[in-house]
Amino acid sequence: MTARRLAILAAAGALLLPGCTSFADTVTAEDAPATTPTSGPVGAQACPAERAAPDPHRPEVHLDFRLADDGATVTGTETVDFTADLAVHELVFRLVPNGPDSAAAGNRLVVDDVRGDDVADGRYAAVGATSPGGLYVVALRKELRAGTSTEVELGFTLSLGAGTFDRFGTAKGLSWWASGAPLLAWEPGVGWARDPFVHLNGETATSPAADTSISVSAPQDLTVVMTGTEAEPSQPEGGRRIWRSTEPAARDVAVAAGAFAVAERDTPGGTRVRAATLPGEHVAPGQLLDEAMSSIADLERFLGPFPYGTETVALLPDYGGGIEYPGFIFEATPSPEVLVHELAHMWFYGMVGNSQFRDPWLDEAFASWAEGVVDQGRSLVHRNGINLRGPVGGSMADYRTDEAYVGLVYDKGGAALLAARDAVGPTVFDAAIRCYVNAHAWRIATPADLGRALADLPAAVAVLVRAGALVEDDVPR
Repeated sequence: MTARRLAILAAAGALLLPGCTSFADTVTAEDAPATTPTSGPVGAQACPAERAAPDPHRPEVHLDFRLADDGATVTGTETVDFTADLAVHELVFRLVPNGPDSAAAGNRLVVDDVRGDDVADGRYAAVGATSPGGLYVVALRKELRAGTSTEVELGFTLSLGAGTFDRFGTAKGLSWWASGAPLLAWEPGVGWARDPFVHLNGETATSPAADTSISVSAPQDLTVVMTGTEAEPSQPEGGRRIWRSTEPAARDVAVAAGAFAVAERDTPGGTRVRAATLPGEHVAPGQLLDEAMSSIADLERFLGPFPYGTETVALLPDYGGGIEYPGFIFEATPSPEVLVHELAHMWFYGMVGNSQFRDPWLDEAFASWAEGVVDQGRSLVHRNGINLRGPVGGSMADYRTDEAYVGLVYDKGGAALLAARDAVGPTVFDAAIRCYVNAHAWRIATPADLGRALADLPAAVAVLVRAGALVEDDVPR
């Protein structure tokens, strides 16, 4: 989910193998058609005439956060209305702040209580995280049959550690948190995601798009920015304000509270873009807004309309890189390539979801690819990254170091997608990717879904198979 390779790009580059032949050199480019198809058959799936809508039975999530006056603790409640599409006996929530690296910086998420008519009890499961554990499992009194619903409410306390490049942190007059509440770990049609945490700068979560509302109580001298379309904050009362937002299809949410100055403007497609910067930053909110607007326009040219009605970019202190959430970006380095990468994640992860443990390349490689398409001269993706040894399509458990993970998933993955695009021509490749995006919007996609979208582009498939992104079984014959 993150563009964290600024600090370790040089080390990853040391893995390159001089003298290897690029996969792109072994395939023959096909002539691109004069026009871009918008509907009709593409690969082994029909290309939808328009983007799929969110599941009408998706979870409903309400998050109520209260930031303490000292900025270091967030208490809250989370209400989840969950409709099962498979029979289940429990609900499973991922406690992202308890991951090894995050906990080492002082972050911690504790579930204080759980309530609901169908709730029997709750317990923690470790799955490689620090105490109290990486999962919180809510046992139900009886089986929840497919098509039936239950509502649970969890009370929780989030402790924010020192400011580092992470989803959580505090600095003078500033607090930020993302994945800061128990995260519903459901993969529709598959079941609960119980994947282990890993010692890598990457994500291991899987979560469905949910109809989400957020409420944040914060000291009145702070400005709050967050995922979703924000309403006007309440009038100060007791030294505090309440800020609210809604997002109809969010896999997760992010919040930042500080002395932000905010600039905002609408794109031609109707997305409200908001840029927030802190006092003393050399990037003014208007400049950051201009860069975000330009990058969104560049991405929409080949990916189609922006997925969200609101996109907020919050510039944090320069801890390096950026972290994306649905409709929201923490930008910790004021860098055009980081901004493009994180905005591309609004399509790949935000809208077209994936298991970030099982298939991390389906969002990170695609964000790197989009970064390269927008500006290959500026991009952090280097085409010779395709010559790295090892498959693009590993799980998070398959990478021993950050260098290997970044090199193969971001750099080799992005380079392989660029090479696949070169092999068949930008027009047909981009059209196939738009079909894939539209068909799997708001779902959790798999490599096989991508393989079906590219089935009629064998030269592109050959590049991705040789890079270890796809396997032969992912592509219909």
